[in-house]
Amino acid sequence: MTPERPDPDALLRKVQEEEALATRAKLKVFFGAAPGVGKTYAMLSEAKERLDIGIDVVVGVVETHGRSETNAKAEGFERIPPRELPYHGTFYPEFDLEAALKRKPQIILMDELAHSNMKGSRHEKRWQDVMELLDAGIDVYTTVNVQHMESLRDVVAQITGIIVRENVPDTVLERADEVELVDLPPEDLLQRLREGKVYVPDQARHAIDRFFRKGNLLALRELALRQTAQSVDAQMRRYMATEGIRKTWAAGDRLLVCVGPSALSTRLVRATRRLAATLGAPWTALYVETPRHLRYGEADQARIEANLRLAEQLGGGTEVIEGGVSIGPDILDYARSHNVTKIVVGKPSLPRWREFLRGSLVDELVRDSGDIDIFVITGDQGQETARPPLRPKPHSPLSHYAFALLAVIAASVVSGLAFGRTELADIVMVYVLAIVLVAARSGRGPSLLASALSVAAFDFLFIPPFLTFAVTDFRHMGTFAILMVTGWTIGTLTERIRQQARLARSREHRTAGLLRLSKDLAQGGGSADLVESILRNVASQFSTEAVVLLPGANGKLEALRKDLPLLHSENEVGVAQWVFEHQEAAGRGTATLPGAKATYLPMRATSGVMGVLGVLPEGEAQWTEPDQRRLLEAFADQSALALERLDLSEKNAEASRRMDQEAMRSTLLSSVSHDLRTPLGAITGASSALLDREAPVAEEARRELLESIHGEAKRMHRLVSNLLDITRLESGTLEVHKEWTLIEELVGSALNRMEDQLKGNPVTVDLPRSLPPVPVDSLLMEQVLVNLLDNAVKHSPQGTPIEVKAWSVGRTATLVVSDHGPGLAEGEEERIFEKMVRGRRPGAEAGAGLGLAICKAIVEAHGGRITAGNRNQGGAQFLVNLPLPEELPPLPKEESSE
Repeated sequence: MTPERPDPDALLRKVQEEEALATRAKLKVFFGAAPGVGKTYAMLSEAKERLDIGIDVVVGVVETHGRSETNAKAEGFERIPPRELPYHGTFYPEFDLEAALKRKPQIILMDELAHSNMKGSRHEKRWQDVMELLDAGIDVYTTVNVQHMESLRDVVAQITGIIVRENVPDTVLERADEVELVDLPPEDLLQRLREGKVYVPDQARHAIDRFFRKGNLLALRELALRQTAQSVDAQMRRYMATEGIRKTWAAGDRLLVCVGPSALSTRLVRATRRLAATLGAPWTALYVETPRHLRYGEADQARIEANLRLAEQLGGGTEVIEGGVSIGPDILDYARSHNVTKIVVGKPSLPRWREFLRGSLVDELVRDSGDIDIFVITGDQGQETARPPLRPKPHSPLSHYAFALLAVIAASVVSGLAFGRTELADIVMVYVLAIVLVAARSGRGPSLLASALSVAAFDFLFIPPFLTFAVTDFRHMGTFAILMVTGWTIGTLTERIRQQARLARSREHRTAGLLRLSKDLAQGGGSADLVESILRNVASQFSTEAVVLLPGANGKLEALRKDLPLLHSENEVGVAQWVFEHQEAAGRGTATLPGAKATYLPMRATSGVMGVLGVLPEGEAQWTEPDQRRLLEAFADQSALALERLDLSEKNAEASRRMDQEAMRSTLLSSVSHDLRTPLGAITGASSALLDREAPVAEEARRELLESIHGEAKRMHRLVSNLLDITRLESGTLEVHKEWTLIEELVGSALNRMEDQLKGNPVTVDLPRSLPPVPVDSLLMEQVLVNLLDNAVKHSPQGTPIEVKAWSVGRTATLVVSDHGPGLAEGEEERIFEKMVRGRRPGAEAGAGLGLAICKAIVEAHGGRITAGNRNQGGAQFLVNLPLPEELPPLPKEESSE
């Protein structure tokens, strides 16, 4: 059997991953089961070895806790001076991230990875400082205990009875290039504790009684060993993938955890993270948005958002989908469409009777899951009781209850008219009809009232004994129950439909916002127009003040609009710059720089971050809900794609322009070399003959040679002048200085310059005396006439006349130069004005192909238009149309002499 052919894409990914791993900064974690096992000492020992061999190692943070051995080991290292931050009137030292980035050592020591920074620091957590140091290319040595791992928080709390508040996302440990377990048996650790080598004696006794019990230490040690084993296993799997070693399983698992506003969801997310790490499987946190979502209070919505963010911090994906009243089918549809193999849900907390009435999500998933495994995780039920109540349902107005009363009265009147002529069942149907109408129009409350009134009216009016509420025939009780159930059922269904309609309107509002943004961005325009569209749409959708900052030439963010209040604070601009450089959201409502006034999001496109979108709410933020946050991110990404599209379009246009310039330059060099060679050859030959003393030249021949030199020199001068003019036009440096000029003066000056060239062709001039002056740059417009006359001379047979005419009609002055030559070839009327294009008529003198292009550029710079065509009598004619202003300058008055 021949070996399988390697996948080129896989090989490319392998090479890219190896290059990324080789160039990225290294993170080494000294991992322990509990304080006092020697993590800091081990870190300092290895750092000392690196320092001794010449590696630049500095101390960012080292907490010795007064231990003599650790203090001795920490000597000899350079330290980053800490910042002094105020807290309740006292200043405390805190790690200075800016100073570390500026110092940029090869290795920096960052003790206690789970530490929470003081308010005023760039990040809330020290692990975020470590990630930024790694992004800056600095290797980091750090320490952390197992109880600080985010996914193990609940397990540690269950073992020790202590909830650890300072946690580190598991993704940080996964990012580590090396995890070194610093292990110490519980007996040895307890002995160190008794000897005062971990805490002072009073603290040591308290710690032994609570956290440092032997059972706790054994359990924590097992967790640390398992976590280290998982890290090693992950490294092994990466090695197998890198080396192309085939996996031993046919297909990998994919996990899905269902989250909601329940406090149990946090536990579910962490449990799923641990399960995914054990299986080496990707996982996703899913929230299904149902009509009930609209009734969640601020606390519930904040909890949903926190659960989704926790999943992202732990390395999972997040999804928000739309669902109906029963979310089981929606969860299973998503799971099947994404190849999910295991679903994690919480243990039901509702009483059995409510599950019987409302249904059980767990039972529904287990029954319909098929090949998908269902994991049910229990939780602390006490957490559920702390949930705030749902927002109250909107109450029906009194008019709806009045309508229910009138409907029952109307049904009673109709039934009374039919009573005795029909069966009681028909009368019941009349009341059912009234209940249905009330439920459809007014909702559940009025429909229940209509049901109760219908039962009372039916009993009082149509059930013997009449005009009493007594019931002698209990068979009618079923009829009464049917009326009540009908009202409840139809009212409930109507309420659900209304909730779904409200939710649909909310979704439609979000979709319409994205559609409106897409339409505005698709209209094109420059960067300023796109930014205005982005700001207008964000402000309209989220009721917020917004700012878009784009990178300038120096990489610093700049705003096209300088009048926005957010830009007046250097701190806010600094936060935006950090977001741009690190490609992460920061500011208000995030874990990074939460003290900022606004929230800043990176505008990500396929080629990278195009800029930063900042949003400052006028009141309560409109993007705290999961769907709104994702909508805001979608706005930022959609805007980034539009900016990227504009940038690519400008780059393509610039590339095309450069290609055209390069092609023109090559053609121009080729043409000019020939056009210069001809006059230079004539000048060289004539001057050589004049300088030859051995062959004296007669006076008449001498004059002819000098005239030839003069004529060819003037020809070269015109060619060089055209080259200079076309260069100025291409570079955009041509300036037009308009002044009122008589056409007679322009024509006269051009004819004087072309006097020698026009000797073989008579020129007829037809200029009416009523011609008004025109606002033009006289030097440039004279050049236009010179080029047109030169073109006519080149294409006219010897002795044929050249005609110059002018007239004015309305607000346009027209100047015409025509000849009696072969005229223009068909289809050349527009192309003749392009650069390097020459006439194709036989017998015409060839030029450089620049004169007419210069004419067109100069005329258009004056706001005019130049066209070419053939005359009926033969020959070509060129028409120059120049605009005239509404008010002409006053004609000078003739002075009277007395």
